[in-house]
Amino acid sequence: MVAPLNLPLKLPLAKSAVDRAAHLRTDEAALDALWLKAKIIHFNGEKYLADENGLVFLNPSKLVDGAPIDGERYFLGLDSDGVAYFVFNSPLLLAPEESYKLLREANLNELQIGIAVHGQSLALWHKRHPKCSTCGADSRPALAGSVRRCTACETEHYPRTDPAIIVLLRDQDDRILLGRQQVWPEHRFSTFAGFVEPGESFEAAVIREVQEEANVKAHSIEYVGSQPWPFPASLMIAFSAIISDPQNAQPDGEEIVEIKWLDRDSIIEGLKSETLLLPPPLSVARAMIEAWYAADGAQRPRLDSPESWR
Repeated sequence: MVAPLNLPLKLPLAKSAVDRAAHLRTDEAALDALWLKAKIIHFNGEKYLADENGLVFLNPSKLVDGAPIDGERYFLGLDSDGVAYFVFNSPLLLAPEESYKLLREANLNELQIGIAVHGQSLALWHKRHPKCSTCGADSRPALAGSVRRCTACETEHYPRTDPAIIVLLRDQDDRILLGRQQVWPEHRFSTFAGFVEPGESFEAAVIREVQEEANVKAHSIEYVGSQPWPFPASLMIAFSAIISDPQNAQPDGEEIVEIKWLDRDSIIEGLKSETLLLPPPLSVARAMIEAWYAADGAQRPRLDSPESWR
């Protein structure tokens, strides 16, 4: 019987070195005081202001809401020294365009990853929810950006997070099964994933998704980790599972158009021949593949793969 994957996953976006300090969100005076001495990052709706050292922290005196620069500030928390962090959400460029980087592109340390993921998640949610879903009136950020409040009926709306399962499928020979979506470039393969439906458990979602997309039955489902995926608002819950009927594996022809069985030697061959592109290093999928690749303890080349998508 194939052994379970008991290795801890290294999930970059799951890291956080900042206390969110939710008790401060109702204290406007304290937030104003913290803002004056804060470390502030700028998100322009798609990218962060960054350089070779990571995020660029801005001077609070130049970022007063409404004058001279229009934007919104969201409180992200305090570090171990009591320093406050905010994200300034504004579509305006505060530096040359080439100074802005996607979250996937920026070279961030553990603290910066945590605040960038939090900040981007909030900014994208605010952008997508300008109206009250109860009465249709305008809504505005409240509680330091952690909620939106309707300007008419005062209903409070909270950020939405969409749970999605992602699963590394293996057979009894410890091969992994990867799939390619129709919208992906040629040779790009990844693990199987899908959103959890209402009233569905994570495990049930795993079984349903792999049956729908790859026509196989999963068992021995094992939770291996989770991390936010703010593109725009998912929480990826990662599992490994064993396939009981690998001979039945086939793509559904709609979402998944190609599948590929890989052992540890063939994955290296695919990378060398450029017939295989792996998920990006920030992803849960890449972490699961690398954990499986190293699970038998053998010395092998690293899984280097060029970026194939944003």
